[in-house]
Amino acid sequence: MFRCGSLAAGALKQKLVPLVRTVCVRSPRQRNRLPVVQSHHLGSPSRSLASTGASGKDGSSLVYFLIVGATVTGAGVYYAYKTVKEDQKRYEERISGMGLTPEEKQKRAELSAAGEPVSQVRAPNHVPFLLIGGGTAAFAAARSIRARDPGARVLIVSEDPELPYMRPPLSKELWFSDDPNVTKTLRFKQWNGKERSIYFQPPSFYVSAQDLPHIENGGVAVLTGKKVVQLDVRGNMVKLNDGSQITYEKCLIATGEHFWRWLSSLIQLIQILEYSRTTLFRKIGDFRSLEKISREVKSITIIGGGFLGSELACALGRKAQALGTEVIQLFPEKGNMGKILPEYLSNWTMEKVRREGVKVMPNAIVQSVGVSRGKLLIKLKDGRKVETDHIVAAVGLEPNVELAKTGGLEIDSDFGGFRVNAELQARSNIWVAGDAACFYDIKLGRRRVEHHDHAVVSGRLAGENMTGAAKPYWHQSMFWSDLGPDVGYEAIGLVDSSLPTVGVFAKATAQDNPKSATEQSGTGIRSESETESEASEVTIPPSTPGVPQAPVQGEDYGKGVVFYLRDKVVVGIVLWNIFNRMPIARKIIKDGEQHEDLNEVAKLFNIHED
Repeated sequence: MFRCGSLAAGALKQKLVPLVRTVCVRSPRQRNRLPVVQSHHLGSPSRSLASTGASGKDGSSLVYFLIVGATVTGAGVYYAYKTVKEDQKRYEERISGMGLTPEEKQKRAELSAAGEPVSQVRAPNHVPFLLIGGGTAAFAAARSIRARDPGARVLIVSEDPELPYMRPPLSKELWFSDDPNVTKTLRFKQWNGKERSIYFQPPSFYVSAQDLPHIENGGVAVLTGKKVVQLDVRGNMVKLNDGSQITYEKCLIATGEHFWRWLSSLIQLIQILEYSRTTLFRKIGDFRSLEKISREVKSITIIGGGFLGSELACALGRKAQALGTEVIQLFPEKGNMGKILPEYLSNWTMEKVRREGVKVMPNAIVQSVGVSRGKLLIKLKDGRKVETDHIVAAVGLEPNVELAKTGGLEIDSDFGGFRVNAELQARSNIWVAGDAACFYDIKLGRRRVEHHDHAVVSGRLAGENMTGAAKPYWHQSMFWSDLGPDVGYEAIGLVDSSLPTVGVFAKATAQDNPKSATEQSGTGIRSESETESEASEVTIPPSTPGVPQAPVQGEDYGKGVVFYLRDKVVVGIVLWNIFNRMPIARKIIKDGEQHEDLNEVAKLFNIHED
């Protein structure tokens, strides 16, 4: 089978709803060749099929967020203000308890019940290593610092009320758990059957923040529910939202991403006015509330067709089949993950999501949301209407660079995020890691990456450099997405559907799925076993380029390799239902060579083996 498609080259990625053109050209069949899918630039032969698509990152479409327009009124704003004002005491009590570990919260509750005074957890005045942000990158940095300096005192300041945890299971494995108490335990079985917690470490791993300066062998402390609101680079000092100040010797910014600020504010008003009928899905609390909601409502609508939206759609769709709940997914692209996958694979993925019981609505641009007969009424730009009980927004993230202004740090105008050097430094004693870092890739140019593997590796490297390693960042990070235990893919490099692609596919076996892959690797988080490995040598046999086979209508893309090209050089690779081959992909991108026949390159991944 052979397909080709290309989106218009040369146009810069735009922040708001970029539209592009796709051209598909078919070529004659050739015998004894592996099936190939190939895409070319515009200007191909005249037998073409034009279509539209969108490039860029998931969540870049402003039109999504017209969902808030029809519900925010003057009366609503007044009602929201009145409600919050009257409940100020309860709000302050909740905030005051956010910086506590679970054990400290329980002790605090016991003291309060006994009528005894409850003391506040105080931040230390000074720490050698200050990590701003409580996500994967910050935890990886803390572990790295302690590995190189066993006596180091590390303080993590996190807005999240939870201790550091991994985010991928929030839209993957947790939804497939059979444990009725999964929202409390937050433990799940990985695809390989092994059970683990979503938290990186139990509470006993951490030390108390106020005791950190006095502990003999140092340790890692976490101030949860606290936000750094000011960064004084010259004075080596930060100010928290409670007014306390902390000086530091070395500082890491790992603030990740957040929802567009104006979007978050308006959604919060809708949540008050419409009885929490919208969810911005991002954290543990969002999973807990949505899991409960999914058992109580008759319909849920997910807005977003990227990784998060598609994973949630599959998870909720499978869960809803037993409950009789309607699950709807809508997005402006032509198919699921349309900004990443070539059109034919995006369409195949969309059909897979539909088979999970989801009503998928592509080419859907939200114009407004209102309330009709007790339901939320979503009006689309093309006149279609969707009635639903609950809306999940799986879009609208941007790098959190709030500290750039007070810290005088540079923000990259093209990709967003803090601009850093090869050692992930923004200043002599300030490093940035994870989603918020815009770094220079020696092979692919300046980039910003938003995936778990990058957070792990960049956080670890930043921690090493904070203890004097002075190592450059060369790693090609990978990412993965699973649509349940049966279909998944791993990707590396620049994977953008606006680039020309060549795809080579073969028939899948019963072992070609995420579940089998994790059974072989022994881990359910695949990047933990493949973070930095690279094939030592890749030998590609010489061959004569041939004419690929023509497509077969309704082809099932069981397993295969998709190459993304720039100037005829492979800059990105998607391994579709092929696992534990990432070192080979990493080596191909690192070599940066032109290949006459990518059909031969695909054989390196053993896609023809049963």
